[in-house]
Amino acid sequence: MRILVIGGTRFIGPYVVRHLVENGHEVTVYHRGQTQAQLPPQVHHLYGDRYDLPARRDEIARLAPDAAIDMFAFTEADARATVAGLTGIAGRLTVISSADVYAAFGRLIGIESGPPEPGLLTEESPLRQRIYPYRGDTPRAPDDPHRWRDDYDKILVERVVMSDPALPGTVLRLPIVYGPGDTQHRLFPYLKRMDDGRRVIVLDEIAARWRGARGYVENVAAAIALAATDPRAAGRVYNVAEPEPLSEADWVRAIGRAAGWDGEVVTVPPERLRGVSTIPGDLTHNLAMDTTRIRQELGYVEPIPQEEALRRTIAWERANPPAEYDPARFDYDAEDAALAAS
Repeated sequence: MRILVIGGTRFIGPYVVRHLVENGHEVTVYHRGQTQAQLPPQVHHLYGDRYDLPARRDEIARLAPDAAIDMFAFTEADARATVAGLTGIAGRLTVISSADVYAAFGRLIGIESGPPEPGLLTEESPLRQRIYPYRGDTPRAPDDPHRWRDDYDKILVERVVMSDPALPGTVLRLPIVYGPGDTQHRLFPYLKRMDDGRRVIVLDEIAARWRGARGYVENVAAAIALAATDPRAAGRVYNVAEPEPLSEADWVRAIGRAAGWDGEVVTVPPERLRGVSTIPGDLTHNLAMDTTRIRQELGYVEPIPQEEALRRTIAWERANPPAEYDPARFDYDAEDAALAAS
């Protein structure tokens, strides 16, 4: 197949591109050329801004893409530009969404109220009622590098992509993604404690029970490539995550096993310790997704087992620690005091 990838040069995208190439597809990456990425030499590059896509329809049509993947449609305007540029040209459009569309996420970050959702989140679970989850009362300045967050909303992206019958859409709701190249260094807070020789990692009891959807970057990329190239995915929404959503305590233990750490995880009452968990918000609200649909309908299976995925991520984290971090997040005296008081 001929696949057009919009974006594809940051964290997840290069893995998607490599997976597509390895499976024999002809790939063109449309990007601005601002991010360096190691892509296979046979990949074609087309440079431009997504908002230029409607004006470049003739050029895109000459590529005759069987399918397209939009890796970074963050706003409604982003999605509309893609759809306007590809309708009648691409056979199908797969767009990357997020677990943050669910009402459980709105409750987790405190912008909506309601009880915790029972069980795992399916593709039919209720979505947020509040649009623009990161928009505050005061708009960000036009030159603020985070200005885009005011208009960010994957719910609106999904609506645009799934509303045009002339361009069949597929939506993939991604989890917390970890792996080599993760600019958010999601394993670092726990791995640093382990590498600093901490024999005990202390979590408050609520944080220790929290369950969230996670996925290793190569496995998530495999799911994206599969959905983008399988015609059965047309018109469908899929959750993508590891099959067993671990509690935060079990997640730390899994990291420890892969890191060769033989310490233990101990829980304390929440009033004694705050801030060790890597997940902010009201942790009585889980964000664990059911992934039965993509496994049953498309036959998705993770190519990399979790233990190997963690080993690869840990090796990368140790070789590429963040250039800066907040030392206050590693207040070992406070952690020891909370442990001693338990």
